[in-house]
Amino acid sequence: MYATLRPILFQLEAETAHDAVLGALGQASRNKAATALLERFNRRRIPSLPLEVMGIRFPHPVGLAAGLDKQGNACGALHALGFGWLELGTVTPLPQPGNPRPRMFRLAEHGALINRLGFNSDGLERFCRNVARCDARIIKGVNIGKNAATALEKSADDYLACLDAVHRHADYVAVNISSPNTRDLRDLQRAQALNPLLSGLDRRRMQLADAGGRRVPLVLKISPDADRATLDDIASLARKHRIDGIAATNTTRSRAALEGHASAAEPGGLSGPPLAEAATETVAALFRNLQGEIPIIGIGGIDSAERALEKFQAGADLVQIYTGFIYHGPRLIREITERLRIEAGARPMRDFLDELRTGRDR
Repeated sequence: MYATLRPILFQLEAETAHDAVLGALGQASRNKAATALLERFNRRRIPSLPLEVMGIRFPHPVGLAAGLDKQGNACGALHALGFGWLELGTVTPLPQPGNPRPRMFRLAEHGALINRLGFNSDGLERFCRNVARCDARIIKGVNIGKNAATALEKSADDYLACLDAVHRHADYVAVNISSPNTRDLRDLQRAQALNPLLSGLDRRRMQLADAGGRRVPLVLKISPDADRATLDDIASLARKHRIDGIAATNTTRSRAALEGHASAAEPGGLSGPPLAEAATETVAALFRNLQGEIPIIGIGGIDSAERALEKFQAGADLVQIYTGFIYHGPRLIREITERLRIEAGARPMRDFLDELRTGRDR
């Protein structure tokens, strides 16, 4: 079905098409017959590949990356399409419109996107109402960020406000300090800023756990443009503050793979295959440092089963897709999970992934 719809959608401006699809998925999420139909033709075709990561039992290791369903409107339909879990957001404390349009661009010959959305968000109040309507059985990560108007030195206040609000709705919370589209946000990856931020979040997380009887994992989402010293600092501080996972990576500012393309000069974050190598190198660098001590979610340029396997081999425990989903639709989830099923054979998914990334016989 998506192969038929895609040429029509690609006639529309990129964000217009995105809004139309999310609107339709939002409507489907509120219609049991529609979600049942989507599930019949998608989710039921996905093999069961259970895997426990961060204390969460995932039905399979392919999830939706943050940024597609920013407002948490379309949980039911996206789940029915076959994702193992959904990462919703990025949500900011107060509503904000994001950057001026146009702010999303297709690079079809590269299977890529450039976006400079800038955390367009309905704010915590509406977001939490939306997510509260989601089926509690759907595994949900919530990606949190700061408002553009919040000074960098006050960023922790925004992240703590978000954590407080989404804690009861989330299976894990992802702390986004790596979007290239909010001014100076990536400065939070520097050790002198990251150390107090993670300390405050860990302390608040434990207070919420004591009050609610549930410890929610924290995931740190990082940039593919970080240098080795920054990655080493991130790994060290993640250990120190008991961070449960690292999502690697967000979009890139680099245009090295787009020489001569008409849209290469557009500011914003680049996603899709041109990001794949840098994202995989980041996963590998983190894994060499962490050696499995902290799980890694591999993101960036996954548009085939082979690309997903590269992330797992580099050290990822889970993967997420977004741009590949835009270009290939739900069949990409089936392609990746079916390849994993075949490669793993009778082995449990955890054993298979451990063997894959240590280079032993598959």
